[in-house]
Amino acid sequence: MDGLEKMKNDLPEMKAIRKRLHQYPELGLEETRTSEFIADHLNALGYQVHRGMAKTGVVGTLRNGRTNRAIGIRADMDGLPVTEQTGLPYASRNPGRMHACGHDGHMAMLLGAAASIAKRRKFDGSVNLIFQPAEENFGGAKMMIEEGLFKLFPCDAVFALHNSPELPLGQFALRNGPIMAAIDEARITVHGRGGHGAIPENTADPIVAGAGIVMALQTIVSRNIQPFEPAVITVGSFHGGSASNIIPSEVELVVGIRSFDPKTRDYLQKRIVEISKCQSESYGMTASVDYQRSYDATINHTTETDFVRKVAVQFAGAKNVVDLDQPIMGSEDFTYMLQACPGCLFFIGTQSTPDVRPLHHPGYDFNDDILSTGAGFWIRLTEAYLSPAR
Repeated sequence: MDGLEKMKNDLPEMKAIRKRLHQYPELGLEETRTSEFIADHLNALGYQVHRGMAKTGVVGTLRNGRTNRAIGIRADMDGLPVTEQTGLPYASRNPGRMHACGHDGHMAMLLGAAASIAKRRKFDGSVNLIFQPAEENFGGAKMMIEEGLFKLFPCDAVFALHNSPELPLGQFALRNGPIMAAIDEARITVHGRGGHGAIPENTADPIVAGAGIVMALQTIVSRNIQPFEPAVITVGSFHGGSASNIIPSEVELVVGIRSFDPKTRDYLQKRIVEISKCQSESYGMTASVDYQRSYDATINHTTETDFVRKVAVQFAGAKNVVDLDQPIMGSEDFTYMLQACPGCLFFIGTQSTPDVRPLHHPGYDFNDDILSTGAGFWIRLTEAYLSPAR
């Protein structure tokens, strides 16, 4: 593994970077400290640094050789509104903020790779390292595209990875075509008539109607969607009432919706709105539905995915590279970069023990054992894509 042995030597520095980033997580579009740290680091390595795209985004560019070919590599920067419960000496110092999705590790790997890419200079073209804000909530990738990311920094292909505690340590997982789901959210408000809990006949109880909606929504995927078409509807929140002897006037349900096919996505919206309103009417009430579409499905490009697969097999061995049988129901705003530029999102496994905490868990911590592998792969991918002989 050319480059990987060198990255193992750099592992202590990458660990230090990762732990420093972990201590100071910032939410989407608030990553000012993180942005400054990354920009200073890239400047010291000799990269041309552009700041301020999507408020806190950073792009580091390094040119070498004579061609106009260019590669983009993205790392996400933001943390989550989670109170950390790891008890680690480098745990979050920002109350109610945590790197619970491994973005600290993603940044550390790319910064580690940046140092070696700059020192080795075994490429012909331009390397654009994209540090993107607000992956978790506000669609920082879409904001960067709208602000001219690939006009200012043209790329022939763009790549991103995400760590996965569900995959064995060091395993690469990828897939041509759809790899992650579209995600939408519906806020359903049931409007009833409140009153005393002892005389429910004088009220219109929205809790009962809301419960009916919850149960009816379960029939959409099981009875309206083809069995081989992936879709998920999750009622993640149900708010209403304050005491056992008070019937409230309103309740609110918050529903998460995930899908891949655009027609299925449209149909899910149609049925959720229909069921919410008709169920409420059947109880003598009304419902309003605020339906918001969020990230589109993440669709990998075949040529670039095949390239990642080929390089991964050369880098890690065929036994450590797998193609996913099914796409993952999680979502990613890297989809907007893939809509604007050919590329590939893939996963790298971080599981070393069966009891590892999942992503977004207050006890999660990025596995530093994968830092040298991830950084080494970015070096290999960059040098292979921008090889003078290619």
